[in-house]
Amino acid sequence: MQRAPAFVLSAIALSGALACGLAQAAEPVIGLITKTETNPFFVKMKEGATAEAKKLGAKVVSAAGKTDGDNAGQVTAMENLIAAGATTILITPSDAKAIVPAIKKAQAKGVMVIALDSPTDPVDATDALFATDNYKAGELIGRYAKAALAGKKPVIAMLDLHPGHPVGAQRHNGFLKGFGLQANDAKSNELSRPAEVVCMADSFGDRAKGQTGMENCLQKNPDINLVYTINEPAAAGAYNALKAAGKDKGTIIVSVDGGCAGVADVGKGAIAATSQQYPLRMAALGVAAGVEHAKTGKKVSGYTDTGVTLIAAKAVPGVDSKDVKTGTDLCWGAK
Repeated sequence: MQRAPAFVLSAIALSGALACGLAQAAEPVIGLITKTETNPFFVKMKEGATAEAKKLGAKVVSAAGKTDGDNAGQVTAMENLIAAGATTILITPSDAKAIVPAIKKAQAKGVMVIALDSPTDPVDATDALFATDNYKAGELIGRYAKAALAGKKPVIAMLDLHPGHPVGAQRHNGFLKGFGLQANDAKSNELSRPAEVVCMADSFGDRAKGQTGMENCLQKNPDINLVYTINEPAAAGAYNALKAAGKDKGTIIVSVDGGCAGVADVGKGAIAATSQQYPLRMAALGVAAGVEHAKTGKKVSGYTDTGVTLIAAKAVPGVDSKDVKTGTDLCWGAK
């Protein structure tokens, strides 16, 4: 049986881009490769890139992996974008290590490569990184969770991304650090597991997998009272599982993303608090850098922190947070 393509192209089919001779076009061509095309975070990132490109007189050609973790799809997309004349490629790496050889090939051909949201491993494999401080994002929800438990013994479930990914590790370990538990530092891609963590599951940032992971965790330990989730789709799945088990009222869920739907879930009480990040700003900065590179040859370098804000329905002592209205006003916008 012939396999389905491992990547999804959007906005402009790359074959059409080639036929139109984008490499010869007057307007700069900026490639955008996200982990998936369906995750709301990456949908918003694409919107931000497209809007900034229109403002600056550039063209965005976008591609995405079939699923989170689809490195082969991202490699193929990168090769096609180079052939289509992209002078800069913005990428949210699905596999931080495996994507590096493809990035090096692109750079050898003069293409500037910028990581958005997720770093590569090593971080300096790309020319620059525009992203949330994910360790800090984890620390914020960890501090909030500790205060919200108000002295109760923590029985923790952690719904992670997938093994070895820097973003997953930084948020996970940052959460534990913020809570005051043993945790690896921000440079480690290994997930810490102190005794208070009774269950860990890989959600791949997916709602259905988050629900399954939470169901399995509840089977292992029905006394879970605190749930960390890698993002808000996973949090929504966890909440569904807790509600079905009649445990939603006594369990705190914290997360990271700060999308409009996630902030709404904070307002509804499904999520206690979330660390809000700003994909529109990541995308806008990446496109602007790409246009500058196309016009002058200048390349950006290093890490740019695109900001993070804790959003909570209820403030807790000693932890700085913003309310749901503020989170709604900011949701994924430029900060």
